Amino acid sequence: MLKSLLRMGLGVGFSALGAAGALAVANFEFMAAPQTDLNRVYRVDKSTGEVAACQYGLKEGTVGVTLCYPPGDGAGAQSPSEYGLVSSRHEREAGIFRVDLRTGAMSICYVLSEMVVCTPQGK
Repeated sequence: MLKSLLRMGLGVGFSALGAAGALAVANFEFMAAPQTDLNRVYRVDKSTGEVAACQYGLKEGTVGVTLCYPPGDGAGAQSPSEYGLVSSRHEREAGIFRVDLRTGAMSICYVLSEMVVCTPQGK
C-alpha cells in the first residue's frame, strides 16, 4: 500500500514537473513578415520583448542555409511585461510590430545591417 502511494505521488510530481517544463518552453512567439516575397520569420521573447529574426538563404552546393539576425538597437530586452508580435497586412512590409500586451505600447522591428532593430515604443 505504501509503495503504491509513493509511486502515485512520484507520478503526480513528475507530471507537474513536465507541465512546468512545458510552460517554460512556451516563452517565444513567432510570426512571418507580411512581405509576400520574403521568407523571414520574427521571434519575440514573450516576457522580455527581445526580437530576433531568421530566413532561408541560398548557398551553392547545399540545400541552403538559415540566416539569423540577432537583436540590435531597440530590439533587446525591454521592461518585463507580456509581449507579442503583430503583422501588418501590407504585402511589401518587411518589418513586424512588437506589442506590449499590458500597456498597449508598440514599436516596429525590421532587419537593418545584419541585425534586428526596433523603433522606440509608442502608444
